[in-house]
Amino acid sequence: MTSRERPLEAPHRRLEPGPRILEKVAVGAYRATSRLLGLLPPGPPRFVLARLSQASYVLWPTKRRWSNRNFGHVLGLPPNDRKVRRLALDAYAEYGRYLVELMRLPSRDLDEVDHLAGDLDLAAIEALRAGSPGGLILAAAHVGNNEAVAASVARHGMPISVLADDTSFPELYDLLRRQREAWGIKVIGWRNLRGIYEVLRRREMLALLIDWGYRTDGIPVQLFGAWTTIPAGPATLAARTGSRIVSITIGRRPDGKFGLSWSQPIEVASSDPAELQRVSQAMADGMAATIAAAPAQWYSFKPMWPASPEEAADLERRARLMQAGHPDPGHAKGRPIDPAELEVERS
Repeated sequence: MTSRERPLEAPHRRLEPGPRILEKVAVGAYRATSRLLGLLPPGPPRFVLARLSQASYVLWPTKRRWSNRNFGHVLGLPPNDRKVRRLALDAYAEYGRYLVELMRLPSRDLDEVDHLAGDLDLAAIEALRAGSPGGLILAAAHVGNNEAVAASVARHGMPISVLADDTSFPELYDLLRRQREAWGIKVIGWRNLRGIYEVLRRREMLALLIDWGYRTDGIPVQLFGAWTTIPAGPATLAARTGSRIVSITIGRRPDGKFGLSWSQPIEVASSDPAELQRVSQAMADGMAATIAAAPAQWYSFKPMWPASPEEAADLERRARLMQAGHPDPGHAKGRPIDPAELEVERS
């Protein structure tokens, strides 16, 4: 990592929550914008938000540098390549479209939300859940519209929970929690480990995002042929609760609706280092397949890979140690799960 860049911080490592006045402004702005977008036809707001999102890419050098690195890895091209910049602009425009959909959801009835999710194979989803000895962990990425699909799944009576950051802006968290719970989605604060375990012990579904960004305390994996990390939480939780993991793909179809597909269930035999690394690599492979299928729909704009070759080499060394059965530093067998290892929904 270059000296000008700070590492990504997990919520529990932040010194203090966001300023109170900033939170009130954010909540008020979100409410007002959501109400306005609910009254307008979606086309014009999509255009405006897409252009504003692209402007943030152009005007925010740090975000632009991170995004170019990310999409450079996806395309196998240098970060400054014209094709990389074009893909990044397309992804920012798609993110603007997603924001319009997200803020319009509270004003839509459940039938319309269900329609947006497309035709879900509900019997197959229920079979996945019923076939797991414990709960079912859904390893997802910031692709498509996770909220719309989760709301559609919940509407059909299948229990699904998500994690959310309740520390930075509690009022905004409470607003979003109430909105999601109105759709049937249970929201769990990221520090509530007991609640997370209870969901899996009841053999319900728990959605975890695994592309929040590169952090040194994750499990080393290869993603698009380069070393990075993903959180240790999903694999560790699955091992301790007898749950299975499926990598899910949510992609926008040509008709504007979202389709849902998934990998074969991933069994987690134990909490041994080699097993945790194997399972984490399987999740990384699933995420890579999701992103590669529609890279312009991927809207995780934080750095996904280390910035220096030395860090990448150290990740490879750590992975080899885990594969040989040695504990990864900070992830010794049997230690309590650090909430930082669980991906949380921040939108």
